[in-house]
Amino acid sequence: MKVLVVGGGGREHALCWAVRRDAPDATIFAAPGNPGTATLATNLPIAATATDDLVRAAREHAVDFVIVGPEGPLAAGLADDLRAAGVSVFGPSAAAARLESSKAFAKEVMRRANVPTAASASFTDLDRALAHVAAHAEPLVVKASGLAGGKGAVVCETRAAAKAAAQAMLADGRFGDAGREVVIEEFLDGEEMSVLALTDGEQVAILPPAQDHKRLGEGDTGPNTGGMGACCPVTPGTRSLLTRVRREVLVPTLRAMARDGTPFSGVLYAGLMIRPDGSAALIEFNCRFGDPETQAVVPVLPPGITHAMGAIATGAWQPEGDLIDPNGAAVTIVLASRGYPERPETGAAITIPDDLGADVLVFHAGTTRDDSGVLRVAGGRVLTVTGLGPDVATAAKVSLAACERIRFDGRIYRRDIGRREIQRARAS
Repeated sequence: MKVLVVGGGGREHALCWAVRRDAPDATIFAAPGNPGTATLATNLPIAATATDDLVRAAREHAVDFVIVGPEGPLAAGLADDLRAAGVSVFGPSAAAARLESSKAFAKEVMRRANVPTAASASFTDLDRALAHVAAHAEPLVVKASGLAGGKGAVVCETRAAAKAAAQAMLADGRFGDAGREVVIEEFLDGEEMSVLALTDGEQVAILPPAQDHKRLGEGDTGPNTGGMGACCPVTPGTRSLLTRVRREVLVPTLRAMARDGTPFSGVLYAGLMIRPDGSAALIEFNCRFGDPETQAVVPVLPPGITHAMGAIATGAWQPEGDLIDPNGAAVTIVLASRGYPERPETGAAITIPDDLGADVLVFHAGTTRDDSGVLRVAGGRVLTVTGLGPDVATAAKVSLAACERIRFDGRIYRRDIGRREIQRARAS
């Protein structure tokens, strides 16, 4: 088996790890990869956005299929170009990826599919957006409609804050093209949960539910980030709830996309709000594996996800069930660099002990090796450290202990990843 994984972050390192686990003799390529993927695959010096070069590499290396990690290449049509060149790919077309690349489009699909979600309206005109804010109750959520690296949603406690957020996006260009259209929606109270599902456009297999931790600081304080950690599984994600999510969210959306002539295949990621009454409402869709959720979900999956992705890519998938149960639990903690998310510092040398243990997985995200072979910080989110255990509390202890031993100047990380799940376990 030959597989090309597109991307160079922690998610892609975890996907390479999964391929190697499932197919020890596989030939794996990563483009561009990172120092972590280099231990499992052959890194190709091709940017994830270099569509033509990626297509050429896939053909030259005669890969069996391509796994596209980031959302940007999918939105730009990489999957379309690969398929047009006769290369099998796990990932949606650009038209289907609009479920993530345009929140305004996704909201319209949700409405037509009768998916439970927050009431909302979309705007490109600032005056109309401000008038909408003035007429609606607090709090509100203002979102850049386009791709903003997971940082485009602003929870606004007051109308004044919502007006300022709309001003920043529509008039001041805070998120560039991503913020030229905004979605303003009602605030949903509850607990967030990430549900990732494999799909070929008709069949669905839901992976164990996870919980991302977006805020920079402990206790969910500070600015939004691309994610500071994740845990898997989470107890609100009961089989009953996941069955409802499949019936009320995933399947209706897939049918609506198919009716529109834009069938979706790949990973459909539903970001949910679990309300106090136990019901679920959809916050937004992503069209790919989450980061850092992947680093917590993939290690607890039974072997076989690589073969499922390959079968979906080639149109030969026969899922064994609608829900995939986890083997144990995982907690992933992000080690970030000082100044993240606004102005991360780079260049510091990184030391990772060799004896962290078999229950620890260290996935590289923003790292590089200099000419002398020293591992150095090269981004905001530097490493994702996954601890494994029979439950989330144990996995969290394992991950924290490993984080304390990994060193680089200016490292920051949260020590409360999985706190809600741990509190629930203690209470029970």
